[in-house]
Amino acid sequence: MAVPADVERRAAELRDAINHHNHLYHSLDAPAVSDAEFDQLFRELKDLEADHPQLVTPDSPTQRVGGAPLEGFEQVAHEVPMLSLDNAFSTDDVEDFERRARQRLDSGDVIEYTCEPKIDGVAVSLLYEDGVLTRAATRGDGSTGENITMNVRTIESVPLRLLGSGYPSRLEVRGEVYFPLDAFHAMNAALEAAGEKTFANPRNTAAGTLRQLDPRLTAKRKLTMFCYSVGLVEGGTLPGRHSEVLDALGEWGLRTNPVVEVVEGAAGCDGYYNKLLDLRPRLNYEIDGLVIKVDDFARQQRLGFLTRTPRWAIARKFPAEQATTRLDDVEFQVGRTGAITPVARLAPVQVAGVTIRNATLHNMDEIARLGLRIGDDVVIQRAGDVIPKVVRVARSAGDQGQPVALPEACPDCGSELMKAEDEVIVRCSGGLVCGAQRKEAIRHFASRLALDIEGVGEKLVEQLVEAGLVETAADLFALTMEELCSLERMAEKSAGNILANLESSKATTLPRFIFALGISEVGESTARNLAQYFGDLAPLRDADAEALQQVPDVGPIVAEKIETFFRQANNAATIDALLAHGVAWEAVGQAVPHDPLADQTWVLTGTLAAMSRDEAKAKLQQLGAKVSGSVSRKTTVVVAGDSAGSKLMKAQGLGLEIKDEAALLELFESHGL
Repeated sequence: MAVPADVERRAAELRDAINHHNHLYHSLDAPAVSDAEFDQLFRELKDLEADHPQLVTPDSPTQRVGGAPLEGFEQVAHEVPMLSLDNAFSTDDVEDFERRARQRLDSGDVIEYTCEPKIDGVAVSLLYEDGVLTRAATRGDGSTGENITMNVRTIESVPLRLLGSGYPSRLEVRGEVYFPLDAFHAMNAALEAAGEKTFANPRNTAAGTLRQLDPRLTAKRKLTMFCYSVGLVEGGTLPGRHSEVLDALGEWGLRTNPVVEVVEGAAGCDGYYNKLLDLRPRLNYEIDGLVIKVDDFARQQRLGFLTRTPRWAIARKFPAEQATTRLDDVEFQVGRTGAITPVARLAPVQVAGVTIRNATLHNMDEIARLGLRIGDDVVIQRAGDVIPKVVRVARSAGDQGQPVALPEACPDCGSELMKAEDEVIVRCSGGLVCGAQRKEAIRHFASRLALDIEGVGEKLVEQLVEAGLVETAADLFALTMEELCSLERMAEKSAGNILANLESSKATTLPRFIFALGISEVGESTARNLAQYFGDLAPLRDADAEALQQVPDVGPIVAEKIETFFRQANNAATIDALLAHGVAWEAVGQAVPHDPLADQTWVLTGTLAAMSRDEAKAKLQQLGAKVSGSVSRKTTVVVAGDSAGSKLMKAQGLGLEIKDEAALLELFESHGL
């Protein structure tokens, strides 16, 4: 069936607009629309392509998500070899490089160089044919690499189609793929919080990500790329200077480094080196030096090549970012989620111009792997990390050294420590009372899906804790008008509203209360299952691990965490205080037998009049349904309230079952909900 002309035209407009905004965001760091506006454009194109598969093109922005897993990587022969660079380690080395270039050029003219950061990433070749990305390959041995096209297509800073015009019909672009430091650290923090193994460094992680056989996994990691040169050029010409080529690449939508400079002579290279060394700690990527290239291509051609390296370029490396010092002690810190992290206290040492006294040790498994003892001489590394890390033991103190032992209780609150069998992280069990976790615990207790105390958000919680007015969640209900008004920018009317909201929040439900306690691994679903199984709080507090494992979705690890939480005297005292303040709930009805909606996926869209979408979601989950936020062919039923929009349209297009609010209420009533 032919695609209507207006639809085809709209799809082309959307592709152009999305590519344009991707370039502004990822290459120029100058977004022209909000994330919401961009997402709307993307969803519209995706919906059009779903309705008209003929519209899908290889360079469509929707094709970045990653296809089916690969069986392996095919070999790619580089038509123009990807060469290595000689290294320079001092100003003298750069001056020698320039002296050799001058002699070979036999010219007294000043040599202009393009200087750019040497990204510590993975060298990649991109081949564009008639402006469309047709192949991406690793550097490999310089002559042969691996075809990683499916993975590189998921990198949003790599255009699937070049912008503008004037590019050669076949153009090979070379650059460095890397893992931005903020994204890398965020990923490691999430892994550490989940008790999973973290990655050692951004460079190795980027390399491993590009060699994932499942491109969908690559798509989840936010890699990016700087382009720094060209290789093969056919069917067109390029400017005569390297710096001008970089400008052209930028105009065609490719991302180039914004701190590249053209300088004069070895002295200019030295000045750029010092500038880059100062800038290095503020960059969002790791660099290990700078690359110096003769800017003029005619001069590059006259200088020529050695066997595997060009005579017209050199890499000046930064000093090593490692040093050896003595491990004086190991202290244990408590994170905001209760994770116990060992921190090395070191004899002060200079690393890359910074005095280091502390380094992270991550967890006890890492200490065991390193074989650490207090008194050892250790090698530490600082490579873009906020806190340096211990790399290895340089000289063991042997029997003279003191073994590193985990504390018997939480260093902050004295609560029992717990560690699941499948986790490496040790955690404090005093979630309600631990000072280190206090702000997070109180914020969670007041959050929308917990007790839903309007006005008690992150900022107010921070003020209350800093002022010493609140230590546990129970203290919220003891606040007075005078205490609230003493806070900065807190007027009497606002304070009165907060006190009223606190009072009304006391009437809650048992699932919300259990969720609000912030027990590790107990989310909304598990809290609801616990409430339905035990019927009230008292039997839940008395249950042992064996009894807890009778609850649906509660295994031995979660059961141990729940039992440990309720066993802590400090937690018990806080719960008793909450009940004494009048926090209460109606009796919980029996769980609906046989989960009538088991294995079904429901989607709620639009506005419901009789209840909130969160309430409807909870009841559907009580009936065994999975409630999703997006419509797909796997969706069983879509419930459409007032002002339902694109989700309803998509459901209609897919021929899915659609119910209105009246049918939903009838369903709940028939099951006694």
